[in-house]
Amino acid sequence: MTDYPRVGVAAIITHNERILLVRRKNVHGSGSWSTPGGHLDFGETPEQCAIREVQEEVGVEISNVRFVAFTNDFFETEGKHYISLWMEGTLVSGEPKIAADYEVAEFGWFEWDSLPSPLFIPFDNLVKQKSYPPEGLNNLIHRKQD
Repeated sequence: MTDYPRVGVAAIITHNERILLVRRKNVHGSGSWSTPGGHLDFGETPEQCAIREVQEEVGVEISNVRFVAFTNDFFETEGKHYISLWMEGTLVSGEPKIAADYEVAEFGWFEWDSLPSPLFIPFDNLVKQKSYPPEGLNNLIHRKQD
């Protein structure tokens, strides 16, 4: 158990109205689905982290990376607490593949209304708080919680 929150960065990549997800393995949340992402390294910006994690996990290049949301995530059974920064990026080059087979079991493109399960806690929190997909940042800020 850590007595302080860690910072995670997740990269949202969409193409043809589908989102790229990976099924995690050998890391916390193993077996669950989320976007590519990982820990923010010392001295790294969230944008740099998103670009690095996408390259490491699925072997593609992204650009135009921008912040879109954050989630406050508790992993009670693992005694972990994360603040997850959700970044959106544009696919620049490459076709997704499993580039980090020690932590990615599989990947796929999914429509928002047919996401696989189980979802990784931070991604599930993002979906539940309806922070993404945004219809614009004003809606992100002013959207009512159910």
